[in-house]
Order: sequence, then C-alpha cells, then structure tokens
Amino acid sequence: MGTEISDEIVKVEALKKTFTLSKKQQKIEKTSATKKVAVNELSFVAKRGEIYGLLGPNGAGKTTTLRILSTLIKPDGGDAFVCGHSVVREPQSVRDKIGFMTSELKLDGFFTPDYLFDFFGKMHGVDNETLKARKAELFSKFGIDRFAEVRVKDLSTGMKQKVSLVISIVHNPDVVIFDEPTNGLDVLTAKVVTDFLQELKTMGKSVILSTHIFSLVEKLCDRVGIIIDGKTVANGTLKEICGKTSLEEKFFEIYKNIKGEEV
Repeated sequence: MGTEISDEIVKVEALKKTFTLSKKQQKIEKTSATKKVAVNELSFVAKRGEIYGLLGPNGAGKTTTLRILSTLIKPDGGDAFVCGHSVVREPQSVRDKIGFMTSELKLDGFFTPDYLFDFFGKMHGVDNETLKARKAELFSKFGIDRFAEVRVKDLSTGMKQKVSLVISIVHNPDVVIFDEPTNGLDVLTAKVVTDFLQELKTMGKSVILSTHIFSLVEKLCDRVGIIIDGKTVANGTLKEICGKTSLEEKFFEIYKNIKGEEV
C-alpha cells in the first residue's frame, strides 16, 4: 500500500471548472447557455516515471485540466496534488516541481534564447554553475546553440518551439506537463520532441500530456485517460482500455455510447 501511494506523483480528485461565456463565445459554441462546464468531477492518477496521456476531442477539458495542474487557473471544486502539494493551497510548491509547455506560450521576440534561458533559470532559483551546464546540454541536444544569440522573432516556428521547450524545463522539474506537444510542428521537430519525452521518462521524470492524436498516445503513453465533456470516461493502460481493438476504434465506440451519435 505504501509503495503505491508514493508512486502517485500527480493525483487529480473531482476537479470542476465552469466558465462564463461571452456573447461571441456563445455564437462560436452555438448555444444560448451563459455557462460552460469545462471540467466536471474529473479524477485520475499519474505515476512516477511514466507518460500519462489525456485523450479527447477539442473542447473536452484537456487544456483546462492541465492549466489547473500548472496553477494557471483555480478549480471551482475538487483539488489536484503534485508531489503531495495541493494546487489550491500550495501553488508555489507545485510550480517548483513542474514544467509546463503549451503551443500557446509566446516568447518575447526581442530577446534571445540565451537571455531567456538565463532569465527563467534565475527566476526558478537555479545557481549559475548549474544553469550554465544545463544550458549547454539542452541547447546542444535541440540544436539551439547555433541560434543562441538570435532574437526569437527571427527564429523559425520549430526553433521557437524548441526554445519554449528547454525554457519550460530549465529547473529540471520532477513533472513535465505538455499541452498538445506536437501541435503545429513539422515532422522533424515533432520527432525531436517525442524522443525527448521518452528520454524524460527514462530519467525517472513523470510526463503528462494532452492530445487528440491516437498514434501519439499509442507510441508514448504507459496509461491514458479518455476525457469527454470534462469527465474521465476510461482510464488505464491501452490493453486495459482497448483489449484487442485499436485505440481509435475503442475511442469512437465510447464516444458513440456516451454522446449517442456517430462521428
């Protein structure tokens, strides 16, 4: 029992988050409702040294869940714990333990990768010697070293994504959270990112990622939680969830049973 508890590096308990919809959002959502429940009593556990995937369609609540885990927004109900720290009561302790990466992260185009890495490293309290060694390692691994003094606005989209990635893990966090890690990337950059996710796992890190790409889950994830309408509707290893069918087939079977409609 004790070992099982210590393996639970991230524990999400009955999270709930509701947003007020503007007139514009109501039009986009094609609804007259003024409120939207983005996350609805959602629960799951991610274990130490594994890659855990949150799989669901757009609007399922994946990004909201990861933003709550990353302490960017507060839940309306429930709680989540990262390395034993509550995102509600101990947000700073959680921030010290995580790295959060999203395609929506916008770096200031005026600054260089070299400057930004040092800035965020010092913000996380990384000492100069460790920061220098970590920069050399990560910049070399991702091919950033040749562009270290180039302003971000002059970098390619793929290189900007790589810079965002290394900045998110500048402090060598225990838990790495990725929202759609390969979204918008070319195939070469996407491979660099997915290879690095697997490397993080071998280093004993815990990775939580959200995606709507079945092949990415099948390639990377030890376990997966399927989310529909803000709820976890299936949770476990691929074998436990899918049996002998593919993840794609199983997902649409679950979706049809819940929504009562074909896709």
